[in-house]
Amino acid sequence: MSTHPELLAKSASHGGELSLLAHTQHVMAVAEAVARATGSDTRLARLGAALHDLGKAHPAFQRKLRLKVGQADPNPITHRHELSSLGFLSLVPRGDWPAVIDMVVAHHKPMQQKEDMLAKGILDLDNRSRTWQADHLAGWEDWSPGALAVLEALELDLAVRPVSRAEAEEALQFAVAHCGAKRKNWSQWRGLLQAADHFASALQHEAAGQLHNLFAKPDLSYFNRTAPLYPLSLLAADQPQAHSLVVAPTGAGKTDYLLRRCRGRVFYTLPFQASINSMYRRILAAKTGGHVRLQHATSQLVENRGVVEKQLQSLVGASAKVLTPHQLAAVVFGTPGYEAVMLDVRGADIILDEVHTYSAQAQSMVLEIVDALRRLGCRLHIGTATMPTVLYAELLRRLGGPAAVAEVALPAAELDDFDRHAVYKMARDADNPKAWPAAAAAVLAAAMAAGEKVLVICNTVQGAQERYKELREQFPAVKMLLLHSRFKRGDRAERERRLEDDFNSPDVPGPCLVVSTQVVEVSLDISFDRMLTEAAPLDALVQRFGRVNRRRTPDTIGKLKPVHVLAPGPSCLPYDREVIEASFAQLPDSGQVLRERDAQTKIDAVYPALPTWDISTHVIWDGERCKLRELCNNQRAVLVETLEIESTACILAADRTAYLEGRWEARTQLEIPVSWRSMYARKKSYERLDVGLMPFVVPGNKEYDELGLQFEEHDIFLEN
Repeated sequence: MSTHPELLAKSASHGGELSLLAHTQHVMAVAEAVARATGSDTRLARLGAALHDLGKAHPAFQRKLRLKVGQADPNPITHRHELSSLGFLSLVPRGDWPAVIDMVVAHHKPMQQKEDMLAKGILDLDNRSRTWQADHLAGWEDWSPGALAVLEALELDLAVRPVSRAEAEEALQFAVAHCGAKRKNWSQWRGLLQAADHFASALQHEAAGQLHNLFAKPDLSYFNRTAPLYPLSLLAADQPQAHSLVVAPTGAGKTDYLLRRCRGRVFYTLPFQASINSMYRRILAAKTGGHVRLQHATSQLVENRGVVEKQLQSLVGASAKVLTPHQLAAVVFGTPGYEAVMLDVRGADIILDEVHTYSAQAQSMVLEIVDALRRLGCRLHIGTATMPTVLYAELLRRLGGPAAVAEVALPAAELDDFDRHAVYKMARDADNPKAWPAAAAAVLAAAMAAGEKVLVICNTVQGAQERYKELREQFPAVKMLLLHSRFKRGDRAERERRLEDDFNSPDVPGPCLVVSTQVVEVSLDISFDRMLTEAAPLDALVQRFGRVNRRRTPDTIGKLKPVHVLAPGPSCLPYDREVIEASFAQLPDSGQVLRERDAQTKIDAVYPALPTWDISTHVIWDGERCKLRELCNNQRAVLVETLEIESTACILAADRTAYLEGRWEARTQLEIPVSWRSMYARKKSYERLDVGLMPFVVPGNKEYDELGLQFEEHDIFLEN
């Protein structure tokens, strides 16, 4: 029997021309590896993988793959290849039908999406179309032999034989009844096939070479290093409790301690892109073995180890992955692919670092993620330099209380060794409260004359741009850098590299000035001599202060360096004014020390209650019970609408042609992320392209190279 090599799974315009046989072989190999690693039945996994794409032999699918760009299908029908694949169920033992259907029927589309009149899930089509079964089996006798030839070439323990149209019709009817009877739950089988299909599709012929250490535990022995300057390195990390809550100042060795608490595969979450990139490099340098991956909106621009490593980033089976909590949010909201994410993280160690930094909306999401991951048998390790007691108590409760949680904090005497900052409050000029006061210019002039490295932090992108322009005029000969979220993705990655290599390096002398937004607050290993910052929430200020006098040596302990905090101005955006004013009131002044042993009391005074944001209507869990129907999912838009955590994209008008003509990576380099909220009022003002991320085209911006994207009116800070 011919293997029909002319049957395609993918066209040249969809990742490279690939035969149906080769793609199916790739998916089978990955499915078996994923099943073995996750304790699933490898035989069933291979069966589901073998059948999942056989419907691509249907003429409608093959015809579509061979259409030229812009060419219309002369005989269009509604066709989902996975539904045609179900026609071959009679070749599988009857008892295996339910698992195989779960793998095949919804590996691309949910079985039902009621609110979408154009949805193409099996139950959607069954409800509105009288001809869908006939369409999906049209010409069965002509095209099914090609699919059977592919199946036979896979060398499964199956008796491959011709399948009559009547058998195929019975199989589709059985699948409809099977799906119609589904209750509220999540499907491990759907997650397994989705994970395998995505993995194989991304890597194609390279997939097999990545399977030998898929789901392998990393070697974390590098982090067992000890040093008296880092007190957490001297503490045992072998407590019997599954979970951890670690509160310690910046520079106490918290990162190493959190990693020492891990026993399996590691997912390390952080809130900011720059800190994620930095942490990824630290773990990569530790030579942990296995797959070490990075995942955020522009991670493929940071990864420079090759094409395969770039493709692996979002796929299952990493030994260690550094990412944002938003990448794990699927397990809470049931968005597309959530079953694969659940399968991937189940039983792993999850580090949630600096959880206090999120907005009320995102913090509510993180608390729900804690619940979801605990249900999946994950070990959660939560670290922070500052955390309100009310948040600490809520996390402790959700993790199961003291019996389930190793609580780690430094005693007061050791905290005194981390007193590093002399705080100066800076009043605004009464006649111009919007501007930075003349006193700030005097402080900076003295600092530049002394050869200091100074970090200036503003609360908004626009504020940082304006401040940078003022300082550029004041200090034209001083090396300067502006860092915020509104640069092209490629340019921002380069600026983050320069921050660490050219401005932060102890081998590079001052003076220098870095102007930034909150993107430098968390987990960046940078150390400046002085800071000027706008007033912010106290926990955020403590994090900002941690970028000054950060390096711990015998000579630096007990030495203080100055941080200057500008009084609240007419606008406190993006923060709540009440929180800003309460935080400013808690700060010492006139060069007094902000004592680490007092920080908790001060933070609790600012946050006497836990801010809440009700997201319960969008969460798919009610205790241990899944509220979402099996083989279904919510649309990703729920994250945008509920949490406002995602961004749209802009490009400069000068880059319009390059974006239209570029491939994915070239386009990504040109995109500038901007919050949806900030674009709402402008969405009719700018052209919007219909390719890639459908970016808005922003004119002007002659000073982009130095300042980044500029809008005329004020815009809120974009967190990531």
